[in-house]
Amino acid sequence: MDLAEIWRVMRRRWYVLLPGLLLTAALVAGVYVFVPVEYRSQSTVTLLNSKKATVAFDGNPFLSTQASLTGMADGLARNLNSDDSRADLKARGVTGEYEAKIADNAQGPFMWLSVTGTDPAAVLKSDQVFTAYAEKRLQEFQVQQSVTPEAMIRMATIVPPQKPEAQTKTRLQYLIMAGALGFVLSLVATFFVEARRRRSDNPGRHRPAPAESAGSDGAPDAAGSGASGSRTARAAAGASP
Repeated sequence: MDLAEIWRVMRRRWYVLLPGLLLTAALVAGVYVFVPVEYRSQSTVTLLNSKKATVAFDGNPFLSTQASLTGMADGLARNLNSDDSRADLKARGVTGEYEAKIADNAQGPFMWLSVTGTDPAAVLKSDQVFTAYAEKRLQEFQVQQSVTPEAMIRMATIVPPQKPEAQTKTRLQYLIMAGALGFVLSLVATFFVEARRRRSDNPGRHRPAPAESAGSDGAPDAAGSGASGSRTARAAAGASP
């Protein structure tokens, strides 16, 4: 079946295709309305060496970096993503989904703190609370280990919580899936009706019943038997005196 034939079938069975396309449009509109747009805000922080460790660098923490800071950043991110921290952050008013992770392609103890939700204002506020909470948790870790203030690792905000940006990728994927599914089902229904109509319009030639076949096959045999009997009778009459 070529494209021209497909087009002819679609035109001939428009009464099947059109309702399917209308239902597809309604499905896409429903996805557009009921799947909300998500917004995301993100901040970037880094861990700095302690004041005591930066004395040799005239107190400049950016000149004193250690591998242990990256390990501490990884441990802090895991703690922030734990169930206990989630409950604590929820009590502090953080809404939506949040995540703490080591920054991609980071060449140091850099962390991304991000919050995702459907309300831009709430997302921004939640990311601000999340960033402050991360610094608080870092201090609590060290207090629990009886670290003196001069030897404590510090946190600095490199990029503050940014204005939430719309994340349309997921919503767009749902819209494409709904449209493609509806269109395919409409075509399937159209060609199904076309196939049914073609079978009903061309039922095929009538096949004779078994009794009819047997009767027609036996007729030549009966005629042949009658002719043979006539020849036998004439031969007998000629032989008699």
